Amino acid sequence: MPSAPELKATLTLPQTAFPMKANLPQNEPKRLARWASLRLYDELRKAGAGRPAYILHDGPPYANGPIHLGHALNKGLKDFVVKSKTMAGFDSPYVPGFDCHGLPIEIKVDEKLGRRKLEMPAPEVLDACRKYAQTYVDLQTEQFKRIGVFGRWDTPYKTMARDYEARTLEAFYGFLEKGFVYRGLKPVYWCTHDRTALAEAEVEYEMHTSPSIYVRYKLMSDPGALDPALAGRAVYTIIWTTTPWTLPASLAVAFHPNFDYVALSVPEGPVYIVAAELAVAVKTACNLGNTQELARFKGARLERATFQHPFLDRNVLGVLATYVTADTGTGAVHTAPSHGADDFYTGQKYGLDATTRVDAAGRMHVDPSAWHLASPPPFENKTIWEANPVILAMLDENRALMAASDLEHSYPHCWRCHNPVIFRATEQWFIDMEHPVKRADGAEVSFRQLTIEEIDKVVWDPAWGKDRITNMMATRPDWCISRQRIWGVPIAVFMCEGCNQPIMDAALNRKIVDLFEREGAEAWHTTDVAALLPADVKCVHCGHPNFRKETDILDVWFDSGTSWYAVCEVDPDLKDAYKVFQEKNQPDVLYLEGGDQHRGWFHSSLLTSVALRGRAPYSHVATAGFTLDEQGRAMSKSLGNGVDPVDIAERMGGEIVRLWVASIDFREDMAASENLMARCAEIYKKLRNTFRFLLGNLSGFHPEADQVSEADLLPLDRYMLARTRDLTEKILGWYEAFEFHRVYHAVNEFAIVDLSSFYLDVLKDRMYTFAPTSLARRSAQTVLWKITEALARLVAPILSFTADEVWEYLPEVPGRPVSVHLALFPRPEEVFAADPRPVLEEWKQLFAVRDEALRVLEEARQAKRIGKGLEADLEIAASGQLLALLQRNADGLKEFLNVSAVRVMSATELKVTAHPASGHKCARCWNYMPEVSTYGIWQNVCTRCQSALREMNVVPPQPETVA
Repeated sequence: MPSAPELKATLTLPQTAFPMKANLPQNEPKRLARWASLRLYDELRKAGAGRPAYILHDGPPYANGPIHLGHALNKGLKDFVVKSKTMAGFDSPYVPGFDCHGLPIEIKVDEKLGRRKLEMPAPEVLDACRKYAQTYVDLQTEQFKRIGVFGRWDTPYKTMARDYEARTLEAFYGFLEKGFVYRGLKPVYWCTHDRTALAEAEVEYEMHTSPSIYVRYKLMSDPGALDPALAGRAVYTIIWTTTPWTLPASLAVAFHPNFDYVALSVPEGPVYIVAAELAVAVKTACNLGNTQELARFKGARLERATFQHPFLDRNVLGVLATYVTADTGTGAVHTAPSHGADDFYTGQKYGLDATTRVDAAGRMHVDPSAWHLASPPPFENKTIWEANPVILAMLDENRALMAASDLEHSYPHCWRCHNPVIFRATEQWFIDMEHPVKRADGAEVSFRQLTIEEIDKVVWDPAWGKDRITNMMATRPDWCISRQRIWGVPIAVFMCEGCNQPIMDAALNRKIVDLFEREGAEAWHTTDVAALLPADVKCVHCGHPNFRKETDILDVWFDSGTSWYAVCEVDPDLKDAYKVFQEKNQPDVLYLEGGDQHRGWFHSSLLTSVALRGRAPYSHVATAGFTLDEQGRAMSKSLGNGVDPVDIAERMGGEIVRLWVASIDFREDMAASENLMARCAEIYKKLRNTFRFLLGNLSGFHPEADQVSEADLLPLDRYMLARTRDLTEKILGWYEAFEFHRVYHAVNEFAIVDLSSFYLDVLKDRMYTFAPTSLARRSAQTVLWKITEALARLVAPILSFTADEVWEYLPEVPGRPVSVHLALFPRPEEVFAADPRPVLEEWKQLFAVRDEALRVLEEARQAKRIGKGLEADLEIAASGQLLALLQRNADGLKEFLNVSAVRVMSATELKVTAHPASGHKCARCWNYMPEVSTYGIWQNVCTRCQSALREMNVVPPQPETVA
């Protein structure tokens, strides 16, 4: 005999094909393939036609390796911005870019080619660099797409593209023709490892150990001219330096004109002149012992005094400089015009030679006028680092070394190779920061001043970025834009062989730009001078007929800094909106990069745009922090603490990388580790399970036919819609403010606290036991559908894969886009039309009652008077407005508090009392009901469940009759 069907089979349990296990590593690539088949980015562009524009201009990552976590953070944030702006109703294209020129790629190609490079023509070397860069453009493109970043990946901009190179050169000519550019001898940061000049933005500070030495210089001019007490004495000054290798270039000793200097007599020894404020420290460091002050005078008196170089045949001049400080050292600063910015300008003032005797590789050579021995000095042809101990030995041999020790300090390093750099005076191309320019109102100011004024018109996020870049701009030197390499945009200028002056001819410049557009930068190396210059051309300065091509290339920061010119002004997806922005400062143009770009891309882009267009290239700038490990350390291969986003995507899913990006305020440094990624994966599972539960309870719900009007919703359901509207309003505001971490935390809290722990829990009775078509159940389904619709769209910019998957499982609605990414954000009034504030305020009071009820129920549970909540009845006593509120919602309090019965009564104060549930437990809904009875063969079925079963057309099995 077949067994009778079980009563629990009549429950309407959640049903959905939405899988519990995400299997992101396997399923995300399938979704990427679906997006590709839909040509989703193209569809987004079509959908954006006619909408207000919003431009996020991509700062190009360097194409020399696979992506790292910093790339994932950067591109993830940009994707959040573009997707959220698109879903907010903007036309927001994303044209990704790649920075392709520069030393790191050239060095890698050098390593690959070896000595063959020396025999190869320049175009072949450039071709090898292009192929190397393209390899990583292709790799990074696939890796960015793998973590769900939308963009025009088929046609990104590349700084090595011919049209981009031509526009970069055209921008340089713009500077040149406006008079910003000059060629001059100046000390610049120089990397001896890479043998090239560096800009400020290419220098990073790291710890370095240097020799710290005190050296004496003998006074050769009349000591009595300084003070009569010094007449006839052997007098020295003492300098302090951490760069002994610069001493062969020492041409002067600088003193502060307003400092007091003292002449200290050593018993049975010479006299030493040092700054009065530093005298005690110098005596200790140099072990001078007891000294007597013979004289005191201002530094101004030491001007044009002469000293003997400690080991070369050279007189050293006493000079005055206000940059001399009394913080450290001796108050006397050795001055090498070829190896320091301050030194150089002091040398110019006093007519000192700035010729550098350190070659491009950092090898030292002596000034022949200062060395008259037959054999070269011991430091000859040694690198500066090899020369340091040699020079210390020479000082010691000449009894000029007063003290020596090691000093660990912050020192400039090359950002590419991380080797320490030096200052080296060389002929370079510069942009003059003090060049006169005109404001829009016609007033004349310096280029520097106009740039600072433009900074003030930009919205900086966080706000401290404004002060940071302003200070950098106010103090920066002239921009050194030349590099002594090959892989980059040539400074395509013809130099006179006679006077070394450039040809200034706008028509010629245009001709060369056209050549670059056709043939790329290689054309500078393959086209003869005669083919480019007009016949019989002569130098306008000296009349010389012969010219040579400049061999330097442009600084890569000039390359990327002209992206607004090479991309935004000409790209078909950007140019129209960008032109309007330049004229009217609308629409918004955002640059979003790491905080180091205040001295990098933000900086160079600002300079080029102010010079060529008289305004900033952006209206908004947002900066992200750095990625660190959990101990706050920078990630590095040597520490082994890196987190590979590609590996995380392959093992946990790209969605987990995206969730991590959203988890912390990007304006701060962001910690990452395997452990933190695993935590994000756990949070993701909870969010996914919430979506699954929501979808499961929408089984059989058809919005067009089944949704309940807002006015007819049950009070609890109305509250949840009001709560969802409130959340929607906040999330839309947070997206607008780029506060993605707030979206992350709010959605997480809503899913776990509001939904899983409360609403979905208390709804189970209604959803499982009520008739599927009942008003009460349809009321709940209407709200669950609206919540799921809203949440899927609200999280789509962050959880791009999952939101699109949820979208496919939602009940069908006519006109629904094929992807959530083609939908717009829900408008708050779509979620809940009424003003949510009164509803939320009322329910705030009800939740206070619920908190008290849960406390009382827990006490009863601990006292063993009840087990689960349904085993209890509650009495709630209250007064005034609260009593009225409870009475209005009396029918829903049982569900709200998850008990079997609630009785509301009047009293002077709130009091909740729990009693064991009266009545009998229903075998189907487990509520304790006043009336339960046999229904067919099913025993103890409450009247509510019997009514539901009849509404469901469930005929109960009847007991078998005995024949």
